[in-house]
Amino acid sequence: MTARMEKRLADMTAEGRPALVTYFMGGDPDFDTSLAIMKALPKAGADVIELGMPFSDPMADGPAIQLAGQRSLKAGQTLAKTLELARLFRRDDQQTPIVLMGYYNPIYIYGVDRFLTDALAAGIDGLIVVDLPPEMDDELCIPALDKGINFIRLATPTTDDRRLPKVLENTSGFVYYVSMTGITGSALPDPSLIAGAVERIKAHTQLPVCVGFGVKTAEQARAIGASADGVVVGTAIVNQIASSLTEEGHATDATVPGVEALVMGLSAGVRAARLAAAE
Repeated sequence: MTARMEKRLADMTAEGRPALVTYFMGGDPDFDTSLAIMKALPKAGADVIELGMPFSDPMADGPAIQLAGQRSLKAGQTLAKTLELARLFRRDDQQTPIVLMGYYNPIYIYGVDRFLTDALAAGIDGLIVVDLPPEMDDELCIPALDKGINFIRLATPTTDDRRLPKVLENTSGFVYYVSMTGITGSALPDPSLIAGAVERIKAHTQLPVCVGFGVKTAEQARAIGASADGVVVGTAIVNQIASSLTEEGHATDATVPGVEALVMGLSAGVRAARLAAAE
């Protein structure tokens, strides 16, 4: 685990609260606005940033994140520019962990060795590559771990106890529990089912378990955070960005403040999570 990720997650444990992990699409709706959003996230209460790598054929993403990727690509975003976002962010923030999230195709085209070298130089702490199963760990996972970059794996409700050890074998940083089957941004599942799932995963690993897919409000963040080590919010942030844009898809004066306000509310939710659980 990178020192930055390890310290941040340890700090959350010491505070007795779950981490707030926030996702947005790099380059949505344009490079400069995207950088402003990224810089605003920690100040609004985000503990870990997931930075989306836009891709033209995103299999696991719901409509909101697909549209964000299309806006980003239309505005000229590339993998190199997404790494540049992280590099520029790091000028002012050396504490907040950054996890790149997306698909293997752009990394493969970029070149794995070159990508990992550039990602490390840009201050990337972890990778979530949703279409690389454990059977393909030699492609990217093992080289990333050798470079000191966390490789964060997804577990789902269909990941049974026989499959789970294989999924967790080379996972580092944290485990991302996808709280439902289906695409991003679907309905939120029963928090009591999440508590059981987190407990089941923790029987197999010492890593923190962060839960996402479907969390939209401070109240939902509070409910999920009662049992999870972290709460991941993506679609709600992407929708907030989309709702602030002009008809042509351009940023407005409301774009960055809208994200700030949403994340501040979510942050209040996760900070109240353990208090509510203890009552």
